[in-house]
Amino acid sequence: MPHLFYPSREQGHDPDYRFSLANERTFLAWIRTALALNAGGLAVAGLLPQFAGWGRELLALALIGLGTIVSAGSVSRWVQNEEAMRTDAPLPPSRLPAVLSIGVMVTTVVGLALLFIEGLP
Repeated sequence: MPHLFYPSREQGHDPDYRFSLANERTFLAWIRTALALNAGGLAVAGLLPQFAGWGRELLALALIGLGTIVSAGSVSRWVQNEEAMRTDAPLPPSRLPAVLSIGVMVTTVVGLALLFIEGLP
């Protein structure tokens, strides 16, 4: 069972550092993605004019929520990969790319729908 924030060192052996560092770089890429989503959500909330009643807040909340999900999923994924490498187990499958893709697609569709509700300039 993986620990929430750090891989267990009680089992297995230290993995080849190259694979461990590659896993860390992947984690950092997911964190950059989460930061970009959060920054985008904050920019929408603070810089866009109000439109479609609650449209600005909805888009901001969707982006910040997706950034939070990606951030939490990335640390979980990092821990699972580290523990799998320590025990020579296969790497577990990840739902994170699908969650991110679907989340961005839904946010885009909602944003476009809100633009059409408001009326294009």
